[in-house]
Amino acid sequence: MGTDAPKKKVLVLNGSPHKEKSSTMIVTRAFLDGLTSTGTYEAETISVAALKVTPCMGCLSCWGRTEGECVIRGDDVAAVKEKILAADLLLLSFPLYFFGVPGQMKLLGDRLLSMMKTYRGQKVPPDGSPAHGMRYPRPAQKILLISGCAYVETGEVYQPTLKQCDLICGKGGYTAVLCPQLKTMLDNGGTRMERTLARFRAAGEEFERSGALSDATIAALTRPPFSDTVYKTILAEVWRKEREEGEKARGTSCD
Repeated sequence: MGTDAPKKKVLVLNGSPHKEKSSTMIVTRAFLDGLTSTGTYEAETISVAALKVTPCMGCLSCWGRTEGECVIRGDDVAAVKEKILAADLLLLSFPLYFFGVPGQMKLLGDRLLSMMKTYRGQKVPPDGSPAHGMRYPRPAQKILLISGCAYVETGEVYQPTLKQCDLICGKGGYTAVLCPQLKTMLDNGGTRMERTLARFRAAGEEFERSGALSDATIAALTRPPFSDTVYKTILAEVWRKEREEGEKARGTSCD
């Protein structure tokens, strides 16, 4: 790549309320290390929890009176919307909370309804196209989801989230990397964590070269790090310690 060529823009929306301390962001940063290693891409990360986002009022003005524009002013949503529209790669990094995205991310998503075309009674397309269609289509823009959860069965627990993504982006309009047992694996560290981070760095390099991730790469990134027996043993110990800490806290509290 020539030194004068413009860099491709990556916008990372970090949906964790823990901001930069997010477990999911640990693997996301490893992916970004690989993606930006040649200088083709430059990345900006926004912690959604740090934004000022006024809740959507459901007035639907962005579909009617002020079509394409939200009537709410004075917060950070308009600036984020412009960054989304300018990104070559939109990377959504978030933990799974109660079978969905964290509340802060849902709050922002609701306020981006203006990016969808107005609903005029049309049926959901049977071919898997977006339910509304994008108001500002950018066919070359890529969308990538990286999400960590505690569960093993990602195919089941992410169904509500992926269904929403299908309706908004269309089936095949995004790539999902859903990571089981992630926080437990990171908390335990060791060679498992080192191998995982190396895989994510390599995946970033692959995406930089080809603009996509192969099925084999996604399978490697989303393979459970622990067997069922080992994982249950680890979780039993985690909750035992949590109960002990709770008992200590109750014992030292003042009435």
